[in-house]
Amino acid sequence: MLLDVLWIAVGLTGLFFGGNWLVKGAARLAQTLGVSPIVIGLTIVAYGTSTPELLVSLQAALGGNADISMGNVVGSNIANIGLILGVSALIFPMVVQLQFLRRDVPIMIGVSVLFLFLAQDGRIGSLDGLLFVTGIVAYTVFSYLMSKRDAPELIRQTQEFTLVIAKPTNRLLNDLFLVAIGVAVLLFGSDRLVLGAANIATALGVPQVVIGITLVAVGTSLPEFATSLIAAFKRESDIAIGNVVGSNIFNILAILGIVGLIAPINVNARLLQEDTFVMIGFAVALVRLLLKPPNQPS
Repeated sequence: MLLDVLWIAVGLTGLFFGGNWLVKGAARLAQTLGVSPIVIGLTIVAYGTSTPELLVSLQAALGGNADISMGNVVGSNIANIGLILGVSALIFPMVVQLQFLRRDVPIMIGVSVLFLFLAQDGRIGSLDGLLFVTGIVAYTVFSYLMSKRDAPELIRQTQEFTLVIAKPTNRLLNDLFLVAIGVAVLLFGSDRLVLGAANIATALGVPQVVIGITLVAVGTSLPEFATSLIAAFKRESDIAIGNVVGSNIFNILAILGIVGLIAPINVNARLLQEDTFVMIGFAVALVRLLLKPPNQPS
């Protein structure tokens, strides 16, 4: 068991650093290639921090650990709102653009309910996966088109934050190397984390889905945690919230979509009876909290 604990520690470390290197390298590479900061913020930064969840869920599904794969997605979405935004709000009160509340948060709630509906047959199959993947493509295009209508302040925040995450180097080979190292470390870290988590679950008699919802989910959320903390310290709450909401949408549509297409998996009954409702409840609660004016009691 000590070896498995070591693998978990190695895996979590690899996910944290690998995820950050991948996001930084990809953002720098995009800037070097002339991609606009707003597009980088909407795609690479928003989705790149969810790469650990993607690789861990895919590794787990391909390795026959479906409960870890599914639990990781649901648990990460809960941790993103409850833990990450909770800590971020303690650093600086969350104040968000109204247009953001009208657009992205309802989409997050909608895709969460869609997951619950499609999973009622106890399986995320290839057709479900295709629907989810189509959804993430449509959401990305929609976000880009809507970003042109965003308030100038929100656009300015996104552009400035992109530069904070990754200042352009104009060194193509260096950027490519950082991306490659990030991907390699992520792959190794996700493999070790799934191995250690599955072995510990077996040794302790703990259901894999519980390990996936807790330990694995929190671990794969570390890149989002770091990104949102940076935004909170810069008092850019729109970025902090946008990072979490975008990640939650990506987790369901992209991760479950890709897993469903490559390795269709069964959905643990506990997720359908308990944890998915908690995930949806946190998403709905976020609307209530963001609608509350600053410095007023709930």
